[in-house]
Amino acid sequence: MKIEHIGLWVADLEGMRDFYVTNFNATFGERYDNVTKGFSSYFMSFPDGQTRLEIMTRTDVTTRYPAGHGYAHLAFSVGSHAIVDQMVVDFKVAGIEVVGEPRTTGDGYYEAVILDPEGNQIELVG
Repeated sequence: MKIEHIGLWVADLEGMRDFYVTNFNATFGERYDNVTKGFSSYFMSFPDGQTRLEIMTRTDVTTRYPAGHGYAHLAFSVGSHAIVDQMVVDFKVAGIEVVGEPRTTGDGYYEAVILDPEGNQIELVG
């Protein structure tokens, strides 16, 4: 069994698509629109070809849940400690907020944490 995809509500569908394409080498399929429900989405794939991310927007979904309630973070395995370190440098140069500097966590992960343009936490794991 594996996780097929994770759904993430976003406010700016095109902007968030561009963020994941630019920073995580995502590719995406055709935009899906359901005019009746006011729903639009993209399925995004990443270089490993495994779990996909579905970014979604809907005209009646406007409330964000506070941190710790529901969605917590996405985690990307990037291959090594050195890649985590370099990505943090690159994100800082690009003006992307780093909220957790590279470190080894209590559960043994080497990780850093950034925020996407809508404030969702993304872990970079090496």
